[in-house]
Amino acid sequence: MASEAGYFVVGFDRDAQPQAIIRVINDDGEATHIAQIAPGNFDIQRINGLANDQVNPSGDALLARIKAEAARKAEGFASRADLDGFKGGFIRPLEKYRVSGRFGGQRILNGEPRTPHYGADLAAPTGTPIRAPASGLVAFAETGMHFEGGLTMIDHGQGLISLYLHQSRVDVRRGQMVTQGQVIGAVGKEGRATGPHLCWRMKWHGRNLDPTLMVGARTPA
Repeated sequence: MASEAGYFVVGFDRDAQPQAIIRVINDDGEATHIAQIAPGNFDIQRINGLANDQVNPSGDALLARIKAEAARKAEGFASRADLDGFKGGFIRPLEKYRVSGRFGGQRILNGEPRTPHYGADLAAPTGTPIRAPASGLVAFAETGMHFEGGLTMIDHGQGLISLYLHQSRVDVRRGQMVTQGQVIGAVGKEGRATGPHLCWRMKWHGRNLDPTLMVGARTPA
């Protein structure tokens, strides 16, 4: 459902089909748009030197911890705030950074092929402030996650959730409203990481999106 003001957002993931039909229905009728989805150009990224429990977790205690963390993250992904914080467009979460990994790259961890990397890795020194790219509701905010370290999720409305991984410090709490540009945490190398960086991710109703494509996007006038 669109917001009360009529705003909505639609996202397509890494392996979307080349064409999609978008149909909008309201009391006055319906309109259809055929969207052409451009193919992606994805890297192959090799990362070595990771601890084995970060690549192939084992042991009852660790597996139980990962399962419990996954359940809490699922609650964050299920957030559906009645907002349209995306309509003003997104800014970059870091002012200065180096791109150390692009969205969608095939990950090879310690020589083992894994699922694609669904984030944009922005390398910056530990402690670099992370700013909310758009306004929204904090749907998840925890430190010490096994894979993600410090992790924050922001619900921008319409099922659009942005994520911030490996933080050395989390400055917000679940249920808090944040505004565009507000500091939400700091860059770190916690969890599955070999150096300080921000892994910036985005999901829309379970689809993994490239968050960098939202930078500068605006709703139609």
